[in-house]
Amino acid sequence: MGISLAKGGRVDLSKEAPGLSKMVIGLGWDTNASDTGADFDLDTSVFLIDANGKTTNEKNFVFYNNLKSADGSVEHTGDNKTGDGDGDDEQVIVDLAKVANDVQEIIFVVTIHDADTRKQNFGQVRNAFIRIIDESKVEEIAKYELDEDYSSETAMEFGKLYRKDGTWRFQAVGAGFNAGLQGFVDKYLG
Repeated sequence: MGISLAKGGRVDLSKEAPGLSKMVIGLGWDTNASDTGADFDLDTSVFLIDANGKTTNEKNFVFYNNLKSADGSVEHTGDNKTGDGDGDDEQVIVDLAKVANDVQEIIFVVTIHDADTRKQNFGQVRNAFIRIIDESKVEEIAKYELDEDYSSETAMEFGKLYRKDGTWRFQAVGAGFNAGLQGFVDKYLG
């Protein structure tokens, strides 16, 4: 078992997993019984961001309709429309050796598909987490479990990988938003 992070917690991957290049980012959640009349469909998306806080190439917005980044460093393994079962509901493979030099951050978000129409929010979601797994060792490096009550938020920035002093680090973010996926697109797509 890896490091358990609290909101805002950080881990230097070069210290915790020396030589790490390829990793799996696993995201998971369970939904409460709901009387909204619709199933939940949570979606993972990834933004590869430059020093200006934007992605200048729309291929660096990785999600269920664009499964691979422009440089091939980030690959979404596919959309899980139900979230059923234990463990990771969706996974993203990241190969740090392939990340383009201008990418400074890799941001992982989860949104609820058609949240407004379906009257759903993260207050109806439980056991949500993001974790980093060393692909070569199949070993968990770090995990962040969202434990706050997000009663109105429909989108969540779970965490991010970022460069600092020539090394990659991970930060547990846990920031909720009400703008859905479009809010992230407006914020990060250059």
